Amino acid sequence: MVLVRSLRDHAPIKAAVTAQIAIAIAILVVAPVRLGNLISIRLDENLIKPGGLDSPYWLVFPDYDVKNRVRLEFPLDPELTALIDEYVHMFRPSLLRGSNDLWLFPGETGGCKDAKTFSGQITERIIKTTGLRMTVHQFRHAAAAILLKHRPGEYELVRRILGHRNIQTTISYYCGLETTQATVIFGDIVRQQMNSSLSRREV
Repeated sequence: MVLVRSLRDHAPIKAAVTAQIAIAIAILVVAPVRLGNLISIRLDENLIKPGGLDSPYWLVFPDYDVKNRVRLEFPLDPELTALIDEYVHMFRPSLLRGSNDLWLFPGETGGCKDAKTFSGQITERIIKTTGLRMTVHQFRHAAAAILLKHRPGEYELVRRILGHRNIQTTISYYCGLETTQATVIFGDIVRQQMNSSLSRREV
């Protein structure tokens, strides 16, 4: 967004497209939704402020809009809310081309942004900025890996974040992610026991 602000006066369309990508990545970090849901976010339906205009956004998808027919709700923090508001008011109008559509990410020819185009832009921006190749869908895998690293065994938490209908789906996809964390925990336990035993002998 720092880059976006520097581009706004002399390259407004480039700035707006870059802002789109930045906001999409910021949303995916905390709300790892599928690409189809990401591109179809609407300001009047999915991105709402239930606590009033000065409150943070919630990103919500009713069950009929989600692949697995599971309602998704993500409360967004004030910092991300401020970035989204900046994009909506300062950059998004350049992409509407006279339309009054309420898509968060409007496309070039009306309607929402094309999925393939947006996915490619997001992946390219991440590569350019970090050197890592990460697709939109891989934000979902990253979310599961992060959760299970810090909360081993809590597949229900992962299921809810990813919107899986069945806990077995979550377990079958992500069970292997805990192997490393399990060996780290086991190693810590062994070292603690060994240190405790050595301490008793020294006494």
